[in-house]
Amino acid sequence: MPRTALLVCTALFAALLSPTASRAADDPAPVPVDRFEGEVPFGSQPAEGIFTWGSDGDDPPALRLAARADAPEGEKVLAGTYDISGYGGFTHDFAANAPAHDWSAHKGIRLWWDGQGNAKKVSFEIKDGGADGEASELWTTSFTDDFTGWKQIEIPFTDFTYRTDYQPVGGIDQVLGLDRMWGYAVTLPVGLKGQFAMDDVELYGKADQSLRAGVVADAAVHPVAEGGTAHVKLSVATTGSAPIEEPVTVAYESAGGTAESGKDYTPVKGEFTFPAGTASGASRTISVATRKDRSAENAETVPLKLTVTGAKAPTESPQVVINAHGLPYLNAKVPLKKRVADLVGRMSLEEKAGQMTQAERGALTSQGDIAAYDLGSLLSGGGSTPTPNTPAAWAKMIDAFQLRAQATRFQIPLIYGVDAVHGHNNLTGATIMPHNIGIGASRDPQVAYRAGAVTASEVRSTGIPWDFAPCLCVTRDERWGRSYESFGEDPALVTSMETVIQGLQGRADGKDLSRNDKVLATAKHFVGDGGTEYGSSTTGSYTIDQGVTKVTRQQLEAVHLAPYKTAVDRGIGSVMPSYSSLDILGDGQGPVKMHARADMINGVLKDRMGFDGFVISDWQAIDQIPGDYASDVRTSVNAGLDMIMVPYAYKDFRTTLVDEVKAGRISERRIDDAVSRILTQKFRLGLFEKPYADTSGAARIGSPAHRAVAREAAAKSQVLLKNSGGVLPLRKSQKVYVAGSNADDLGNQTGGWTITWQGSSGKNTDGTTILEGMRKAVGSAGSGGGVTYSKDASAPTSGYDVGVVVVGETPYAEGVGDVGNGNDLELTAADKAAVDKVCGAMKCAVLIVSGRPQLIGDRLGDIDALVASWLPGTEGDGVADVLYGKRPFTGQLPVTWPKSESQLPINVGDSSYAPQFPYGWGLTTLTKVPQGGATTLKALAAVARAAEKTGADDTGRATVTKARLLVQQAAAASDVTPDFAKPFADADHLLLTGRYAEAVRELQEAYATASG
Repeated sequence: MPRTALLVCTALFAALLSPTASRAADDPAPVPVDRFEGEVPFGSQPAEGIFTWGSDGDDPPALRLAARADAPEGEKVLAGTYDISGYGGFTHDFAANAPAHDWSAHKGIRLWWDGQGNAKKVSFEIKDGGADGEASELWTTSFTDDFTGWKQIEIPFTDFTYRTDYQPVGGIDQVLGLDRMWGYAVTLPVGLKGQFAMDDVELYGKADQSLRAGVVADAAVHPVAEGGTAHVKLSVATTGSAPIEEPVTVAYESAGGTAESGKDYTPVKGEFTFPAGTASGASRTISVATRKDRSAENAETVPLKLTVTGAKAPTESPQVVINAHGLPYLNAKVPLKKRVADLVGRMSLEEKAGQMTQAERGALTSQGDIAAYDLGSLLSGGGSTPTPNTPAAWAKMIDAFQLRAQATRFQIPLIYGVDAVHGHNNLTGATIMPHNIGIGASRDPQVAYRAGAVTASEVRSTGIPWDFAPCLCVTRDERWGRSYESFGEDPALVTSMETVIQGLQGRADGKDLSRNDKVLATAKHFVGDGGTEYGSSTTGSYTIDQGVTKVTRQQLEAVHLAPYKTAVDRGIGSVMPSYSSLDILGDGQGPVKMHARADMINGVLKDRMGFDGFVISDWQAIDQIPGDYASDVRTSVNAGLDMIMVPYAYKDFRTTLVDEVKAGRISERRIDDAVSRILTQKFRLGLFEKPYADTSGAARIGSPAHRAVAREAAAKSQVLLKNSGGVLPLRKSQKVYVAGSNADDLGNQTGGWTITWQGSSGKNTDGTTILEGMRKAVGSAGSGGGVTYSKDASAPTSGYDVGVVVVGETPYAEGVGDVGNGNDLELTAADKAAVDKVCGAMKCAVLIVSGRPQLIGDRLGDIDALVASWLPGTEGDGVADVLYGKRPFTGQLPVTWPKSESQLPINVGDSSYAPQFPYGWGLTTLTKVPQGGATTLKALAAVARAAEKTGADDTGRATVTKARLLVQQAAAASDVTPDFAKPFADADHLLLTGRYAEAVRELQEAYATASG
């Protein structure tokens, strides 16, 4: 007999003899779910299929259907290989357009697994309830691969636990109904390069009522004022909402906790029964009366121990919490510093360490960990959203987290944070603003302010009081994948856009933070993240992001530190250090990770600049500090970090921090300072008085008024680089041929950090594409005009007055977008072909939708009009507004537009400066450009001198703008030479620093070059 056949026989014989494999006479026959013989395709929703997923491009496993002679069932098995650094696995989703599966008659699910003996856990999840596989509850369990060869793994449905980190918020019903199943998922081991094989997934056994019915509490925590009565509602819930078939008995008793029975509350004990035939959803209430005395006290807990017969008990015992009362820190009339000092003085070291800990909401092993570890903060990383992704779901989710914090001694509320970097960009339907690069192009501080105000309003309306924005990086190399997060390459431009801080926070003294439309802002990434040297990154395949910034002390102060001084003066509430390293030439330290630089965080930011907010680390950033984990914690906290973003390692971090303090390696004074800074902002935000979401402003999310702000920002961000023959603005009467990959793609238009971390092409939220905006702009008013769209320009091109080709980048975020990491600054072959075809057939305007300049010089001669559209957000109407002349083009380049990649880095102020278009360049439409040449410039110079002398800034700026438009027009008809470009760019920097007379002098020099 062949060895493979012998293995099969042996395995099957053993299975037949196994008690777990045998079937009782009254058990239903096993029901196949997957045989892996090819009956289920590889593919995802809405069709049925098996698909892979992972935390990055390398983490999804490689799957195949493999023919194996030792297959436990049939001829093929599902096999694969994996090498996962973050997380990865695969899912079998049932078709969303077909009825869900009913598994309620069975005891559990089983499968054959080809053991590798690696002792690693394999997570197995099932999808229950909801609309489909992407909007269902997840229930999870695991088994350990501690064997070799084929083994049948049996998993009773009673082993599955509800995944609290994955929403539907609060659960669809938090009952494993089993009658609306949408598939299963397997999460493979991390940190191991391995292989796997599985076969014959099937349902087995007969279900009993304890599986089909459960007792659930209305909440896990029931806060009540001292002297009040808490009412805990317990309900029976069944699969499919059918009446229970057998009685369900619940015995209850108040036991344990920190409250004293008979003194703080009246003890309760009893039993009740839901009779057979009771409807699903029926409830009974247990009331716990608390007793009032005259003493001030911290919060005390009264757990209810439940014993359930005939149904599944709640996953955790509900508890009553007698609220803290009478303590000075709870009194809003007490001065802020005294409230903080009073609370800090009461806290244990463990509680303080908890306040310094921030976890990703999806990483909580249990919501009870919030109280168990005294967590101070949670966050949603990019794409970490509730299901459904709605404002109400966000608010309900965060309120549930805040409720858990009420079970701590001092009921210190959580501060929840998100990366709302261009609007509430994690939320479907929110108003998405242009990315910062476009806001910088607007040159309008009021645009930045209003964008911040809209963002704050929408974020706070979902219960979130903290935004990890704005990014105050000064981008110095367009190969950087985060270029679009910067307002520009000139620190003066970045500083001028910091009005966004007041839009987010309100007044600099922090007195507006408690409003329901303001959030705590975060200046990031301190310091020098925009100046990293190409090729210096050591993070994965990144080339420049998270690399090394090499600067002199003078360059550091003038370029990278300058925006932070302004931010501190504006009252910024928190600061986030950079992943990158800083190498200050001549200081003898070499490159040091910013999260470890005490000289910069403690010395410059806190001591010299006087920053009184708190410093929050970046995502797992302390792990990049050299040394072991204890060293990472010690070094970062001693360097001045106050709260550490440890998304998955929150338990280890808290324990390690406590150990380091007890060992004397971190001082208690440092801990008290950190906690005081954190609590100060929580008090300013009004979280102690109102920890839960104020959703009264939720109707404003994505509202016409908010979208109007984003539309204006999009319009003002458009930079007209070339306009030969006055092709723009378009006229409604013209027949317009539209082409290009980014004309009708909302995801490309919004870029990275939109709904998910990396963003995605296609319709990912609510908004208007550029093409849709153009069609709306034309409406029915065009006599003989109209818009025709052909993405790849394959439609006939004859008979049109003008073409508009919208090209550029697809979404990316952070180092994933670094040039050299699978990216460059060239248009795709398809985009180039579309430009060539359309511009070869008619007058044309090319719009570049991108997070940074694209190399276009080789086609510039064939293009009549060229527009840098950046990443305009959800409001394509704003782009159409300038294309059709509803608004003028007024944007200016926030970064230098290079001729070639070999020029990079190239920035305003460089001694050698030969760009395609200089910093500050931006033609205009609908605006009368001053005439008179050198004579007019001379007169404007005199006005600029007077304005600068008298401090008339509005006049000074307007004067320099007139001079710029005059000079720019002179150069538009000729090549932009290096001799022209340098003084032209320098003039814009001088304008932003208030040196109006010098700016006009530079423009006079540029004009002499262009007209000479």
